[in-house]
Amino acid sequence: MLYRAYQTHADLFSPTRLTAQVLGKALWNDKADRSLTRRVASAMEVFSRMRLTHTRPPYGIERVVVDGKEVAVHEEAALVTPFGTLLHFRKESNAVHPPVLLAAPLSGHFATLLRETVRTLLRDHDVYVTDWHNARDVPIWHGGFGLDDYTLRIIDFLEAIGPGVHMVAVCQPCVAALAATALMAEDDNPSTPRSLTLMAGPVDCRVNPTMVNKLANDRSIGWFERNLISYVPWPHAGMMRRVYPGFLQLSAFMSMNPDRHKQQFAKLYQHLVDGEIEQADTIRTFYDEYLAVNDLPAEFYLETVERVFQTYDLPRGELTVGERRIDPAAIRRTALLTVEGERDDICSVGQTVAAQDLCTSVRPYLKTHHLQAGVGHYGVFSGSKWNTQIYPRVRETIHTATELH
Repeated sequence: MLYRAYQTHADLFSPTRLTAQVLGKALWNDKADRSLTRRVASAMEVFSRMRLTHTRPPYGIERVVVDGKEVAVHEEAALVTPFGTLLHFRKESNAVHPPVLLAAPLSGHFATLLRETVRTLLRDHDVYVTDWHNARDVPIWHGGFGLDDYTLRIIDFLEAIGPGVHMVAVCQPCVAALAATALMAEDDNPSTPRSLTLMAGPVDCRVNPTMVNKLANDRSIGWFERNLISYVPWPHAGMMRRVYPGFLQLSAFMSMNPDRHKQQFAKLYQHLVDGEIEQADTIRTFYDEYLAVNDLPAEFYLETVERVFQTYDLPRGELTVGERRIDPAAIRRTALLTVEGERDDICSVGQTVAAQDLCTSVRPYLKTHHLQAGVGHYGVFSGSKWNTQIYPRVRETIHTATELH
């Protein structure tokens, strides 16, 4: 009923927002700063933008600089599965760069949240990303998708890329990325990652619990299932699929700081009225991404909450994929880099570096930890410090591991 109520509300307001969007564009006059017409047009645009979308925004990475030269970039689907696509950013360049799989979170937002991470990695690497699909668009006959499935898809994607691949996992998938690497190492799989970079991920949530960790433990897993899981309504392709709706996660995030979002939309209106289009575009771009929500398969959401945040299966040595127990000690030849942000209030200091102690068979010279001062969660993989201080460590780990093999 929750999802149906949301969908009904969205459908009822859709014609009004569409009308505001069309009228706003019709009334817009580039030479009428601060006029009544400009004010009406600006108000209509702001109103039309205050809504959620459910389609992945474009990555928009058309060109990057490689070895001092600007080259074109093309998106290609290297492997398509019902719940996710292995997306390849192919560069028009003869330069030979190490292949890297960027494991993106399967969360309430799309993998495009890592757009800047991809753009930076493309300078020196052949980049692939786990481009997860919106669960509400996946027909129910494709079955469920849980934490085990995520781990196995990572293995499939690594095998599709082939030997010599490296993996960078951001936030939530750090647990699955470590598990996949351990399984592949145990099997002596030739596509086992040569290096594994874990960035701001919940490897051991018992360390310095954050508010997010505490909220996950305040309720039983049964409460999460009863109160947060809904069925996708008609007419979506995935109707009757059980999901954790992306709009619920976004609502929770926005409720943590509603005044900030109100101020941003007020600023957008004022920038438009004043003709400050560049400043307005910055806010537009942010909210086009932020308000694009992605539904999670119910199995994946509930298993992640329980096994990662409540029972801590990986650090306790109890994590399994199918009937196989995950043994991080099986990882021997993969270089390991862990990255944390000093001010991270989602995945606190200590939770990611815990992977270093779990991987007991990795030689000390293959292990590196980087604690970045002055950044929060998102600053670990985007922004100036990601580009100037964190990325060089990631690049060094990848290229050193490549040379050692």
